[in-house]
Amino acid sequence: MKYKINLLTLKKETLSDRVVYFALHYLRYILVITQIVVIIVFFIKFKVDQEIIDLKESVSQKQEIINVSQPLIDEARLINKQMGEISSILVQQDNLTGAFSYVLSVFPADLYLSSFSIRDSKFVLTGISNNPNAIRFFLNRLQKDARFNSVALKNIQKKDDGLYFSFDLDTYKK
Repeated sequence: MKYKINLLTLKKETLSDRVVYFALHYLRYILVITQIVVIIVFFIKFKVDQEIIDLKESVSQKQEIINVSQPLIDEARLINKQMGEISSILVQQDNLTGAFSYVLSVFPADLYLSSFSIRDSKFVLTGISNNPNAIRFFLNRLQKDARFNSVALKNIQKKDDGLYFSFDLDTYKK
């Protein structure tokens, strides 16, 4: 059997010895880990700063695109508004031509038209006839077809050369 004999006496460790031992052995690991964390944070901050710069550039580019295209958008809105007005005018003209064509298609041969006026979708027909039955037939035909909201014989006068009449037709319906 072998015995191990240590003839050196153990020194009592003081506080300064412990601090030196800790500093030499463990503090270097703590410093290395801290440096690694600082480097990682630095790279993350660099990446985030670069993303912020890229986003600001993207926003400024999109703002420039909006500024450049704004006159085109305004012009397109103006053209759209004009097209709407044009289409409403065309519809109104179609109604007027339809009403005019209809009135002329059912107008009896015995009646003579002296004036035909249109104001705010109201039609006024004035004319002369020698045949009162033709005037009655025309009035009945307009009322029966119901192409106008209202049909009225406003005036009828007997003069030496015939019967003068006036019709008011209000708002043509297709």
